[in-house]
Amino acid sequence: MTDIETIKREQADRISEILTGAVDPHVHSGPSIAQRAIDHLDLVKGLSEAKFAAVVTKDHDYAGTMTAALIRAHHPDLTTQIFSSIVLNNVVGGFNAFAVEHCAATDGRIVWLPTLAAENHLQWANATGTVHPASTAKIRPAQAIPLFEDGKLRPEVLDVLDVVAASGMALASGHIHASETRIVFEEARKRGIERLIFTHPEDIVGATVEDMKAIADMGAYLEHSLAYFVEGSKFRNRSNEELREFIDHVGPERTILCSDMGQLGNMLPLEGMQGGVAICIEQGYSDEQIHKMVATNAAEVIGLTG
Repeated sequence: MTDIETIKREQADRISEILTGAVDPHVHSGPSIAQRAIDHLDLVKGLSEAKFAAVVTKDHDYAGTMTAALIRAHHPDLTTQIFSSIVLNNVVGGFNAFAVEHCAATDGRIVWLPTLAAENHLQWANATGTVHPASTAKIRPAQAIPLFEDGKLRPEVLDVLDVVAASGMALASGHIHASETRIVFEEARKRGIERLIFTHPEDIVGATVEDMKAIADMGAYLEHSLAYFVEGSKFRNRSNEELREFIDHVGPERTILCSDMGQLGNMLPLEGMQGGVAICIEQGYSDEQIHKMVATNAAEVIGLTG
């Protein structure tokens, strides 16, 4: 039995207490064109039993704000608030300010820059031979959505940034390269965006330690996907010690731990969050520090705390 399994078994009550009031801002529940292990409603039922404060669903192809609104309206007994987000991939028209405005008007909380359609993602997938779990033969392959034109951010990008600033939603970097994130986030700050999330710097986006520190210095949170760290996740490619290293680059104060789970064949998001807390306990973080990373910081960035 590993140390983490022992912690999960012997300190289950402690883990539960740390996760009381937690916020998972990055969950791939369904329905979706990609196969999912859990749908939005069952997700919220499970997280309510675990006393989570909120969850934000993420689909690579659609904004789930209407579904979230239906669940909130018809299941007032569920104590976990469900919100959703929009990802600026091909299906929503890329940098489509109308779609972002609609997401904001329907209580969306996060706008993700391109993921499967990011130029960086397509280059990474081609170089690694990786097939993303959301890939499907049901729609045409993703086409790259560029950020720049003649060395400058495209007007459509700037239009979207202005909408995000006006709405107060958070801007997440998605799968664009870390060097691009630095440029976009710098412009975002100039245009009044206050809530910034650097998406899984540990994978896909080519982040250096310098990138992580510079982006955190802009006021962004570094969001680490526990799917890459927790034993039992089918995407695990990092060790417990590496999670500690990533956190310590900027400290718990600028760190968010999300599950980034919900895919078919993977552990459920709640299990991922529990495993992440166990890793943090094993790595010597205090309960207060862990709660900040799984609850307080995410609550702030999605606007739960004002």
